[in-house]
This record gives sequence, C-alpha cells and structure tokens, in this order.
Amino acid sequence: MSRLNWLLSRIRRTLWVRVALYALLGLGAALLASLSSRFLAGQAPLDISSDAIDSLLTIIASSMLAVTTFSVGALTAAYGGATSNATPRATPLLTEDGVVQRSVSTFVGSFVFSIVALIASKVSVYGPEGRAILFLVTLGVIVLIVIALLRWINQLTKLGRVGDTIARIEQATDGAMKARIALPFLGGRALEGGYQGTPVLSEEVGYVQFVDTDALSEIAEEGEVDIDVHVLPGSFVFEGSVLACVPASDSPLMDKRAEAIRETFTIGPVRTFDQDPRFGLVVLSEVALRALSPGINDPGTAIDVIGRQARLLTYWGDAWAEAEGCEAEYPRIRAPALHCDDLFEDAFTLIGRDGAGHVDVMLRLVKALQALARIGPPAARAAALHQLQVALVRAEVALTGADDRRRLQAAAGMFAVADR
Repeated sequence: MSRLNWLLSRIRRTLWVRVALYALLGLGAALLASLSSRFLAGQAPLDISSDAIDSLLTIIASSMLAVTTFSVGALTAAYGGATSNATPRATPLLTEDGVVQRSVSTFVGSFVFSIVALIASKVSVYGPEGRAILFLVTLGVIVLIVIALLRWINQLTKLGRVGDTIARIEQATDGAMKARIALPFLGGRALEGGYQGTPVLSEEVGYVQFVDTDALSEIAEEGEVDIDVHVLPGSFVFEGSVLACVPASDSPLMDKRAEAIRETFTIGPVRTFDQDPRFGLVVLSEVALRALSPGINDPGTAIDVIGRQARLLTYWGDAWAEAEGCEAEYPRIRAPALHCDDLFEDAFTLIGRDGAGHVDVMLRLVKALQALARIGPPAARAAALHQLQVALVRAEVALTGADDRRRLQAAAGMFAVADR
C-alpha cells in the first residue's frame, strides 16, 4: 500500500468526512429539486401544496436536530466508557465504526436537506414540478432516517461496552496480522544482522506509523541499490535513530537518496493498528490490566482477553511458518521479522504479573500457554513455554492459599506429563 492510499484510508475512516459528504448530498438534493421544472415543464407527477411540504420539512429539521444532539451525547458517553473501563487506545476504533458514521451522517444530512429545502421553499424557488420532486425526495429521506434510527438504536445497546470494545480490538489486530502475513517482511526479504552501509537517520521523535514500501522499492530500483529497513511500524524513534541503511555512495547523491528514504517513513505521536500487529496485542493486554485493577476487579474480562490473545497467536503461529517462505514482492527491500518472543511478551507478560494473585486468571493463562506451546513453529513454542514458566513463578509467590497453589501446580503438572 502506498502512503497516499494509506492516508486516504485513514481519512475515509474519520467521522467528520462522512458527515460532511452526507451534508453536501443533502444540500445538493434540495437544490437539484429546484431544477426539475426545466425537465418536467407542465408535467408534475403530483400536486403538492407548499404548506404540506413545509410541514414535513419542519418536522424533519426539528427532529433531526434533536436526534443529532442526542447522538453526539451518546457517542461522548460511549467514548468515555471505553476510556475508563477498557483503554483510551481503543477509542479510535469506536469513531471508525461504520454504523455510527452512517447513522450520524444520515441525521446531519437530513437536517441540512430540510433546512435548505425550507429556505428555498419560502423564497418560492420550487414550482409545481419542483414541489412534487421535493416531496418524493423527502419521502426517500424519511425512509433513510427510519433505517438509520433502527440501526443506531441497535448499536447503542453495545457501543462502548467492554465486550464490544474488546471484540473491535481483536478484529483490528486480526486485520493487522493478516496484512503482515501477506507481506511478512513488509513485502521484502528477511533482514538479518546489524547495520551495514550508510544509515538514514530520523529527524523526528515519535512512533513509526507507516512505511511506504512501494516508494522504497521505487527508490531502490531507480538507484539499483538494496535498502535495509531497521524499524517496523510501532517502533519508537528518536532524532538520530537509524531508520534504514543503504550502500555508501557519493555524498550529493546519498543526501538526496537519504531524504527520499526518510520521507517514506510516517512518524506520529501515537501508534496505529494498520501495520502494527503488536499494538493490538498491547491494547488487549491493557484492557485486561484495567480489569484486574482493584478499582474494577473484573477477572472475567481478563480471562476473555487471554482467550482472544491465544486465538490471535494461534493464527499467527500457523500462518507465519508458511508466510516467511513466500517470494518477496520487493526483492531490493529487506526488513526484520516480528519475533515471537516480542509478540508473546506483549500479550501475556503484564497479565501474568497483575493476575498472579487470581487463581482463576492464572489457570486460564496457564492453559492458554500450554496449548500455544504445543503448536506453531519452534520459536512460537519456545516463547509460549518461557511465558508459562514466568507466570508459574509469579503465581507461586502471589497466591496465598495452599489450595490455589495446588490447583495451579496440578494444571502445570498435567502439561508436563502430556509433553513427555
């Protein structure tokens, strides 16, 4: 994906863009109805009085203003609930929800349509043909409003709830994992070893949000050089951090090429889900930590998160073994792989720390890690086994009840027996 396509995809997911488009559609529908007299001169399909149209438009305008105000308040409450009960990092997923955006956009677009049509009607812009067309368009708008209200009411029953938020995070993480599996090394070849060649240094401080491998490949092909990418999306870089390395060349050409390479890295203040599978695992872990805090004390949510983490890492282990052997789409680009140790640490280390005193959480964590230690490539199995050992050590210290320790030891012993 090019940087332009990535930026356009992010813009399309913002709420205000869709609202603005629907508002423009409402404005256009109201104005275009005034031109109908040119095409239907003396052939009005219906005889509609101005008072009837004005009454309908007034009802739509007043009701849509109230509904829009209520919707904004509901969204604010949902975002606040997701922030306090789950994690602030999940709120962008709520704002990008398609049902939310279509519903709010329909309400605003209908309001704009009715206001503009009312104004045009009062200044006698519409003739008999225009009023007939406007009446039919108004009926269509009412149908759209009813459908949007029904979908919006259904969405409000779950928007901002912890379960819905966790499901959104899992879906976003799954999408990021599938995108990385499709391009395991950002579309290039595997990078092994340290820095070789002339480094291209960062001039910004922040998270790498996107790497435009299309543009990088063009630079490499044009200069007939190989480019080694040293930071993946999700990495935090400082001013002077090495972004990539290229073979040494004459200084003027190198400066120009380094600037072009540097522009392919989008650096921002926060991490995003798009090219960063690890971020999704981190956010899921944050939800579990919030649930295990004394103020919330909801181990059931932590258990739910462990199950979702296990499902995601099961997919990753099965898919990565095949993906890393695929032919490179950009043969002149080399990039590091996502290490299983990092993925498992993001998913389970902090849950094992904060949940060490909860036997129910630890039992689920142990069982999940036991299952993951039996599947996938050797690196994934080793990472799961390491997290299992760390979790058991912490639980032995944190669990105060002898019966709780016995249950956990029994679960670990069953794994040891089955593994022989």
